[in-house]
Amino acid sequence: MTITLDIRPEVRAELARQAALQGRAIESVAAALLESAMQPAFAEPPAAAPDASSGEPKNLFDLFASVRGLLTDDEIDTLFARNQSTSRPVDLS
Repeated sequence: MTITLDIRPEVRAELARQAALQGRAIESVAAALLESAMQPAFAEPPAAAPDASSGEPKNLFDLFASVRGLLTDDEIDTLFARNQSTSRPVDLS
């Protein structure tokens, strides 16, 4: 695709300087700049780090606060208990 741009002489001079430093044509440097400027529009936004001001949980305890209390301690113990019948005896002598 060909695009014609009217740019100030100092911008053209800077493009020419960057192109010379990179050993590339001024058109390819301009195209790369346009493409890099458009990348955020095509890419998914980065996941922001949760903080107190955003209201997002800071740890697992806060993350699962909404499901706390749905199971009793006995039910949790049953779910995560080790099946003793499949264990092997260990001789530590």
